[in-house]
Amino acid sequence: MVVEKFDIADPLRTQAILERYQIRAQKSLGQNFLNDPQVVNRIVATAAIDSQDVILEIGPGIGGLTQQLAKSAAQVYAWEIDQHLIPILQENLADFSNIQIIPADILQVDLAQFFQEHNLEQRSVKVVANLPYYITTPILLRLLQAPVFLTQLVLMMQKEVAQRVCAQPHHREYGALSVLVQAKSIPQITQIVSRQAFSPAPKVDSAVVNFDLCAPLPVTIADYAQFGHFVQAIFRQKRKTLKNNLIAYLGKTPTHLQQLQHVYQQLGYPSTMRAEQLSLQQIVELQQAINEEFFPKK
Repeated sequence: MVVEKFDIADPLRTQAILERYQIRAQKSLGQNFLNDPQVVNRIVATAAIDSQDVILEIGPGIGGLTQQLAKSAAQVYAWEIDQHLIPILQENLADFSNIQIIPADILQVDLAQFFQEHNLEQRSVKVVANLPYYITTPILLRLLQAPVFLTQLVLMMQKEVAQRVCAQPHHREYGALSVLVQAKSIPQITQIVSRQAFSPAPKVDSAVVNFDLCAPLPVTIADYAQFGHFVQAIFRQKRKTLKNNLIAYLGKTPTHLQQLQHVYQQLGYPSTMRAEQLSLQQIVELQQAINEEFFPKK
């Protein structure tokens, strides 16, 4: 049996590569190498890649997903923070001229500059990646706020995080992350991935989430950074009522309490209202009402 004939994501080929290069997954980098071809193929299918697409991959590992992305895409740019994996990726993916491995931390990359340098402003650019668990949220929010046009994100993450991302009002998983993500995209879980699909196997299962960045959104956020601060404030302590979180955010003075009471009367909110009961649209309306009452434009 010639293992090299198998795709990288095949369990036999994955194990052979790990043994040949004496690779040990680094917990500090959240490394778990995907070794299930069916999972990889479903990820690629979800991304609906065509020959004009440019793919950005974060954390290619040993290249199991990268290899399949390159079979369909015009170009794949893969950022890898682990310097030890760079030559391994380059050797095992040498047959593909449309893959560029970039030794960098995605959280330090200037995406606007990268797009300009690679003439991507007018291209269809998608992000497809198996994200490290420990920095999933920072990466996701960075991508959603990126000053560039991305058409789609297809990201694998811890199942519990995926559930929070897609949660709706009144659900126990619904919180700040749900709101911040849904203000910028339409997320949908497309597959649940068993921990056994990785080497080494993590302690939890994963999920693949498709983020549609082109679908019409129910709200328009003028200042996403300011909105983010507001959303974090109203969900800061989920056991408290919305009113108590707002008081902590705005300050507990007699004047502020009176102003807040006016906002509640205006919106028809009971004093027992909690943040998780509010839809995305209602949170936007609440922020607007707060701004008009507390920070009127001169």
